[in-house]
Amino acid sequence: MPNDWMVARGANAATDPSVRPSDAISQKKNRSLTPPSPLALLRPPDADDTMARYSKTNISERTAKARGADLRVHFKNTAETAAAVRGMNVNKAIKYLEAVMDHKRCIPFLRFNGGVGRTAQAKNEGNSIGQGRWPKKSCQYMLDLLKNAKSNAIAKELDEDNLMIIHAQVNQAPRGRRRTYRAHGRINAYMSSPSHIEVILEDKSGDVPAEIEEGAKRKLSKVQRARKLRSGATSA
Repeated sequence: MPNDWMVARGANAATDPSVRPSDAISQKKNRSLTPPSPLALLRPPDADDTMARYSKTNISERTAKARGADLRVHFKNTAETAAAVRGMNVNKAIKYLEAVMDHKRCIPFLRFNGGVGRTAQAKNEGNSIGQGRWPKKSCQYMLDLLKNAKSNAIAKELDEDNLMIIHAQVNQAPRGRRRTYRAHGRINAYMSSPSHIEVILEDKSGDVPAEIEEGAKRKLSKVQRARKLRSGATSA
């Protein structure tokens, strides 16, 4: 009756003097007890490891993407810059960012606005609070990504005049740790706040706006109805 080490290594294992029974049994146990990688369980079987992963997946084929990981640019300033250009035409967004770098326009700070000063340019960008800044480094990184995504769209033969920024997201990257030396022999943390940035453009040239039926009344918002009532109209 054959032993376990003969079954593990085949019939030649019994006659091969270089193979020891203990080695064959240990190799058999190692193959059976090795657990699969957790990433292998989460990744679909047809996933391509060379492709970059984006948070937005349900997109059409008429799109172009660009992303950057662990970019040495401040997260909060870049998040506000991405929010300012999200939903814009890519050509208008490029001109807007170039104007911000020339201090002709500003980036309105709507979320990360603690201690941010006020400027008259912010009200022109739709910020009633008036808080805005000119984050030059964030604008430069976002400008480079938009130009990269636009080049990818041209390579896919999309209409560059109708490219809209449908997705612009900034995530926090692992912080870079340094130290600074203080008085009385103390040491404090001196960390950077890098970012992951991703941009997706979509060709909107094939989209046709819906027609408004003749005789149909346009629906007014709550503010418009209140303004109409204040003007002396009998009904909203």
